[in-house]
Amino acid sequence: MEVIKKYFHGLDTWQTERFKALFPLYQEWNSRINVISRKDMENFWVHHVLHSLSIACFVSFKPGTQVLDVGTGGGFPGIPLAIFFPETEFLLIDSIGKKIKIVKEITQSLGLKNVSALQTRAEDIKEPFDFVVSRAVKSLPEFIPWVSGNIKEKGGNQIENGILYLKGGEFGEEIRQLRMKASIFELKNWFSESYFETKKLVYLVPK
Repeated sequence: MEVIKKYFHGLDTWQTERFKALFPLYQEWNSRINVISRKDMENFWVHHVLHSLSIACFVSFKPGTQVLDVGTGGGFPGIPLAIFFPETEFLLIDSIGKKIKIVKEITQSLGLKNVSALQTRAEDIKEPFDFVVSRAVKSLPEFIPWVSGNIKEKGGNQIENGILYLKGGEFGEEIRQLRMKASIFELKNWFSESYFETKKLVYLVPK
């Protein structure tokens, strides 16, 4: 929790209480259904919560913004973002039922009214959203066709509606294959932890 306070000042009591509750909830559920590797639970705050919140370093969602989290797994980046942006609406989807079960249980325990969770594939979601977020579930050329039709043309945020994709390593060739405007941000410019040396946020806007 301290690493969250290090970078995000001014969290209110409601947000602070829910961030504090995340680790024990995930620890409990992860002991029953393994959605985060046991070893990686040691790095829970940096590898999962702070990584998810890197999106909040780039954009501050306005109230009423609608966000689709594709391949959410155990609820990342959607659940940390939903705590940070309580007036933004999030739909978290994954094709694996046990992962969505955990997402539903944790969001209910936290009392997050701005989160819905659904076991489904991205291709089966037809409604539009302001933003699609994800943590490297596929290569970008594979991922984009799933969600390119789910982005509203107009939105009320300071940046254009689009895709916010958290990804590591080198992927220049993937970007060159896309017919979208791409901006890449290095997370090491926002966070000092070594984990973020190769991590990036890709912002994609339909042309």
